[in-house]
Amino acid sequence: MPIYLYNTLSGKKEEFKPIKKGAVGIYNCGPTVYDSVHIGNLRTFVLYDVIRRVFEYEKYHVTQVMNITDVDDKTIRRSKEEKIPLGQFTRKYETLFLSDIHSMNILTPHRLLRATEYIKEMIEMISHLLEKGIAYSTRDGIYFSIGMFPQYGKMANIKMDSIVRERIANDEYEKENPRDFALWKFWNEDDGETVWQAPFGKGRPGWHIECSAMSTWALGPTIDIHAGGTDLIFPHHTNEIAQSEATNDKPFVIYWLHGA
Repeated sequence: MPIYLYNTLSGKKEEFKPIKKGAVGIYNCGPTVYDSVHIGNLRTFVLYDVIRRVFEYEKYHVTQVMNITDVDDKTIRRSKEEKIPLGQFTRKYETLFLSDIHSMNILTPHRLLRATEYIKEMIEMISHLLEKGIAYSTRDGIYFSIGMFPQYGKMANIKMDSIVRERIANDEYEKENPRDFALWKFWNEDDGETVWQAPFGKGRPGWHIECSAMSTWALGPTIDIHAGGTDLIFPHHTNEIAQSEATNDKPFVIYWLHGA
């Protein structure tokens, strides 16, 4: 039986046609493990579970991948507030999250990828963007130049001619206000021991580059389905598209699914 999906990218319901016959790769935006999830968060994970179960029912070979964001502005800030090392802090909330989804009878994704375990892949992606001249270095980090990616904002219906050149270091910024965004944040005292060495300077990744690097590693440069909440369409998924397609010169995702 055909499966039809509402694709946010096209704004239409479309018949699903897999990249590889009989198989489907699904990337789900997972939790940022800085606090306990609430019922609204869990609704999104129920959506992921329903999508997976439908494809399994239709006898597809499913590979479901989900990230665990265990390094970003929020996790660093909260671990410092609680005076707990970042790794210990995030594992506590990761364990609570997994317990919550199990209590909801949500299937565990086939692959759970912690951001801190894929820093090498993020550094490689940023290096490619620097080589192409799409990323640039500043005093406080490496930024993606959205003006160098003409298709920027295509899923969120953002008009490039309305963009004013600004930079934003914070991973979460005002809606409908696109700006050059941080790929890598150079180390400062607030980061404490959260730091990695890179050819372009020691520091840590921005939030958006994490999903691009992990999904490419796990499912390849083009994936069948990427799902998340509607709140992620902009800026997170918009920025994922830009950095992934600018790096790989291929479409990033065929079907974008978002739950409200």
